[in-house]
This record gives sequence, C-alpha cells and structure tokens, in this order.
Amino acid sequence: MVLRPRQPKTTLSTTTTTAPAASFNWVVSPLTYEPLVFNDANKCEAWNNAICEEIQVVRANRTWTLVTFHPLMNVIGCQWVYMIKCRVDGSIERYKGRLVVRGFTQQEDIDYFETFSLVIKQATVILVFYIAVSCDWKIHHLDIHNAFLNDILDEKVYIKQPLGFVDYSLPSYVCRLHKSLYGLKQALRA
Repeated sequence: MVLRPRQPKTTLSTTTTTAPAASFNWVVSPLTYEPLVFNDANKCEAWNNAICEEIQVVRANRTWTLVTFHPLMNVIGCQWVYMIKCRVDGSIERYKGRLVVRGFTQQEDIDYFETFSLVIKQATVILVFYIAVSCDWKIHHLDIHNAFLNDILDEKVYIKQPLGFVDYSLPSYVCRLHKSLYGLKQALRA
C-alpha cells in the first residue's frame, strides 16, 4: 500500500522524548493516511465513498460526453487525488477524492488558447479585514464545493476515462470535456 502521511500540526513542547526507531510498531490505517494510488483508495470504504461522491457530481453536472477516439486527438490523462479535510481541533471532517486532469500535458493552441490566474494582493486582503474589523462587520468563510466544475470550456479538450469508472461497453472512447476540471490550464474565468 502506497500512502502519503498527513502533515502533522506543529505544537510547542517543553519536553521531548525519543525512542529508537526499531521500537515503534507502525500500524498503517487507510483512514489516517491519504493514498497515492487508486487501488489503495478503492480498498477503503471511506475513500471509495469520497470517489463515488465526486464522480456523481461530475456526471450530474454533465462535465463530459464520451466520444470515439481519433489518433489526432491530444488525449490528456487524469488521476485521483485524495485529501483528508480536518476540523479546527484536528479531527477528521470528511474524506475528499478529487479528479484532477494532468494539465501539464496540454498543448498550446490545441487544448487551450489562453490561461487565466486570479491573483489578489496581500495588502488588499489586509485592507478588507481592517475595514471589516473597524466597522464591526462579521466575517464568514465560504467554501464552494466543486467550483471548477461550473466553467464552460470553449476549446475541445479530451481526457482518458477516469480509473475505476471506465465505461466497459465503450472502453476505447475518451471524454470530451464541456466544463473544467481541476488541473486544466484554463482556469475559472467567471
């Protein structure tokens, strides 16, 4: 099983004890580690549910249609990325499986014509917080789930069918994207 350990939270400690590495018996639990490969994630029910939830959103949003493969198409790969979302106290809130396109293989003027990156200056954020505090406004955090799945693509972009969700009646078909996925060079412009 290939696993990526979660990054530990840094804490200040006045006393530290160390023991020889040989004395530790590590128990690897798929619920506390973010898997690197699909086969490991698919064995664990929590990760499998996260993947299925993501693919349901992608399908409900009509992100792609299956089309026949042509050798002149630049078909981009995709992979699953797994994250553990934690609460403030460090407990696990939920497991997130995200389908990410390998956008670094996109070819300019074929798969994309322009890129866009929304950038905000730190001074602007500080100014907004300063105004909110001085006016005694309440500040709320907003997390938009699957935000990238709402941007309509102008270019013809093709990806391989996602691992674990290949249509076995059409295995040689590829997905023509109608809406963005994470990892594309085209970012959300709306």
